[in-house]
Amino acid sequence: MEPVASLSGLCQGYGRHRVIEGLDWELGVGVYGLLGPNGAGKTTLLRTLATVAPPQGGRLTICGTEVNSERSAKSVRPSIGYLPQDFGYYPAFSVYDFVRYSAWIRGVPSGDAHRATVKAIEAVDLAGRAKATMKSLSGGMLRRAGIASAIVGSPRLLLLDEPTVGLDPAQRFQFRELVRSMEGAAIVLSTHLVEDVAALCDEVVVVQHGQFLFRGGPQELAEQAGSSDMGDSPLERGYMAALSGRRALS
Repeated sequence: MEPVASLSGLCQGYGRHRVIEGLDWELGVGVYGLLGPNGAGKTTLLRTLATVAPPQGGRLTICGTEVNSERSAKSVRPSIGYLPQDFGYYPAFSVYDFVRYSAWIRGVPSGDAHRATVKAIEAVDLAGRAKATMKSLSGGMLRRAGIASAIVGSPRLLLLDEPTVGLDPAQRFQFRELVRSMEGAAIVLSTHLVEDVAALCDEVVVVQHGQFLFRGGPQELAEQAGSSDMGDSPLERGYMAALSGRRALS
């Protein structure tokens, strides 16, 4: 089966500063956890996959199309849902307007946009607040509206940067159920919450300085842990072991 997205020798950065150098990654249907400290290159990688920033080198292919120009980027964007850690919105927009606008930006067909918008809002349990203005929402509700804007239209590639920040435990459980319900998509979850990775992800990637230090399942990462590694769970200790460079890339 053709991968949903693939990177080959990807290079990315800002001006002359390289953040990612020669990265290879293939994403099929499933949930991928992206772990790493601040400044590791996670957000840069997500922005590149979202076609926000064109690669400085190497190849990026999404849904069978190589993204090497603005024209090719536009052609694949309807297949991509992206939630940045800090997303913008018009304060006077209602939740419905915000998600419907996101559907329009993504290229969801006009005949499907209303139904897709309502479905996305219901999925994040904001149906009762659909007419409320964005500026009136609490932090957790704003985050859920952002998730709705990313999933509207059922994208093939879903990129989520710290999606559960500001959510209470019950809302985080609901988010996990939402991710589990999404079929036929490659979902990349960038987070600092190791427990979300343990609960959701088929594959975990540990990133540092724009390089992959580890790739494998959550259990494989937990097995990297040594007796002297810090952490309150085997997965946390395995993560710290990978960051230390004392465990080989899986």
